[in-house]
Amino acid sequence: MKIDSFTVLAEQAADDPAIEALHETAFGPGRFARAASILREGVPHDPELSFVAKSGLDLVGSVRLTPIRIGAKPALLLGPLAVVNSWKGRGAGKSLMRTALAAATEAGHQLVLLVGDEPYYGPFGFQRVAPYQVTLPAPADPARILVCPLVQGAMEGLGGVVTRRA
Repeated sequence: MKIDSFTVLAEQAADDPAIEALHETAFGPGRFARAASILREGVPHDPELSFVAKSGLDLVGSVRLTPIRIGAKPALLLGPLAVVNSWKGRGAGKSLMRTALAAATEAGHQLVLLVGDEPYYGPFGFQRVAPYQVTLPAPADPARILVCPLVQGAMEGLGGVVTRRA
């Protein structure tokens, strides 16, 4: 029997093995050299702001938010956002995005940064920053560096080096 529905839930520690397997499948071993991965290295994601999509007991998607700084401003790094191939295009990724951004807003955060495709993330409020307005710890296509202001004025004075935040 094929189940066509999913539920978005808060990530639990027991989800870790399935999330890691999903990341391996979705992004491969090269993911560790990417700028976003370097920023996440050694910094735990925020469990209050990380979610999974499940169909029955099966994990079909995951999104995590990790604390960072953009210059002096506290922010969150979104990602990885990953969905099992057979579930792509069925709304799990979009539901995970909406849930994570709503939780970040409710928790009082002001900015979320990610490296990704503007056509996908733009409808959620993400926008490009000017080239080299922010500097990541590894090369990234400037057209893929996107920021989502969660509150009015969050983009004012935005710039600088993106660093880890405990």
